[in-house]
Amino acid sequence: MANRFSGICAKRTEEDNLNQREVAMTKTQSAALSAMAAAVCIPIGYFLVDIPVTEYFHSLRERSFIDALRLVTSLGESQWYLVAGLCLWIVFRKRSDRTAFGGMLLFSSVALSGIAANLFKTLLGRARPHLYFKEGIYGFDFFHIDYSWLSFPSGHAATALGAASTLALLFPGYRAAFYSAGLVIATSRIVLNEHYPSDVIAGSLLGYYTTVYLYQRFFREKMHG
Repeated sequence: MANRFSGICAKRTEEDNLNQREVAMTKTQSAALSAMAAAVCIPIGYFLVDIPVTEYFHSLRERSFIDALRLVTSLGESQWYLVAGLCLWIVFRKRSDRTAFGGMLLFSSVALSGIAANLFKTLLGRARPHLYFKEGIYGFDFFHIDYSWLSFPSGHAATALGAASTLALLFPGYRAAFYSAGLVIATSRIVLNEHYPSDVIAGSLLGYYTTVYLYQRFFREKMHG
């Protein structure tokens, strides 16, 4: 009887391990497919989409609309989420592991994706849209620290999607609302002519996958253990 029970347990453990490997493989495949899609979409955006879309939104200069969007785009600034994440950690670390580590994930995701975005901005040196309209400059000129050459990727988009992804993990019932809000914030950077569409796509993917990586690698068991 004991041997039979041990055999059943061993079989279940083997099945669980197989399922975990299958899930991990599926996630790896999804990440690889997303990376491939980005590798295709970003160059297409650069050569075919960025300028027409940017010129279109440049022609829409309704003052009240622009003012409203500036309020929306301010929600993509990292300080809101860094402070909120730290506060959640401090307040809930002795009450709720899920909320406390969720706050730390929010802080870590926004901080890490922001650092990565700034590093890429400096290394790649992409001209912002206002240089295109003022001086006809479009493209990359590597190694810049001047704001006008820090367009790729969008830091606001990275922050917005990093925060949205974290909040979606904390409150899965509101996942659609969080992602929708994140995409609206990210898109506002295009409408305001602060970034090109490919900048925003790259920043959004950076924020999203930073959160996914940190969650899977460091926070999943702590938040759901």
